[in-house]
Amino acid sequence: MQTRRVDIAIVGGGLVGASLGAALAPSIARHGLDVAVIEAAPMAAAHDVTGYQPSFDARASAIAQGSKAHFERLGVWAAMAREAEPIRRIHVSERGRLGVTRLSADELGVDALGYVIPNAWMGRILHRHLATQPLHWHCPAKVDDIAAMAGGHRLRLSDGSSLEAGLTVLADGGRSGLKERLGIASRETPYAQVALIANLEVSRAHQGMAYERFTDEGPIALLPLAGNRMALIWTHRAGDERACLALDNGDFLAELQQAFGERAGRFRRVGQRHAYPLSLITAEESVRPGLAVLGNAAHALHPVAGQGFNLALRGVMDLVAALEAGLAYGQAPGDMTTLGDFERRREHDRHNVIRFSDGLIRLFGIDHPLLSHARAAGLVGLNLAGPLRRSLTRRAMGMER
Repeated sequence: MQTRRVDIAIVGGGLVGASLGAALAPSIARHGLDVAVIEAAPMAAAHDVTGYQPSFDARASAIAQGSKAHFERLGVWAAMAREAEPIRRIHVSERGRLGVTRLSADELGVDALGYVIPNAWMGRILHRHLATQPLHWHCPAKVDDIAAMAGGHRLRLSDGSSLEAGLTVLADGGRSGLKERLGIASRETPYAQVALIANLEVSRAHQGMAYERFTDEGPIALLPLAGNRMALIWTHRAGDERACLALDNGDFLAELQQAFGERAGRFRRVGQRHAYPLSLITAEESVRPGLAVLGNAAHALHPVAGQGFNLALRGVMDLVAALEAGLAYGQAPGDMTTLGDFERRREHDRHNVIRFSDGLIRLFGIDHPLLSHARAAGLVGLNLAGPLRRSLTRRAMGMER
């Protein structure tokens, strides 16, 4: 078995791993780093963008203004923007209450609060960019075995090759089981909720409006997509989603219309529906000597605030900043001094975002008349308090930590 020594091995070539590969490009050029990417899914011609046509059901992610700035620095935003739908306003409300908060890009003097981009398009642009970088791709390949060794980790791959990596970055979404194989436990707090996701066609132009509507069953979010489409995230109590999934399209749209109201217009078409259980999951360790954990492998959040990928991308950029600082002092990428610097950069941001998203779910999940009135008054007060509202908006944009 051929063994190759690399400075950094990125396990996972999805959005987080590919973003890390792109962000490492200057360090590769400046320091001559040897970087490998291991991705389980085939990517033949995945970076070909010439014939790209997003399907009605294409999954998408909300990209905050701060994440756009990161992608601009990586040199990929101009291409990503072709399929990006801007979020110009956000409407936050609670069903059955009068309180409303409105967040606006105009108020902050920016073009958009964020953008909604098909995941497949982001992946293609990142992979096309990575194709120009001197990276070693193992694709399709899985990590069959991983073991700590002096100076890093040894990885045995399903394509028959073996790597010895000074720094291994787990960016595989936590699906491979590698984290558990290394003895890294996770704390999981189930929300007893299930997210039902689908794309919709609405009767009138959304004009860049995104909606967050809190209900007794859980929040309903609508994000603007190209044309008159919107991405739906509809939260149900665990078990209640089964009846909704069993409905035909017409009855499903009628049920959604009753739950959401008509602020966004009439729902006219729905695509494929998918459901997944919701939990707050955080890895108990995000760094070890020669190891870093990024993205959903490190933390999986409730989608209520749309911060999951944005938090992960900030983790990517902080890891690269820590690596650059360490390399300037002659430290190896897997040195614990460097990784400790990365953890210190991440700790405050990660704690704040997790506390904010988890707090929203718990606050709006308490069914009590007095608290319901207090929430309504809070939404009204927030809408009237300009400085506080603008601070909240900048945080949602990823411009404040």
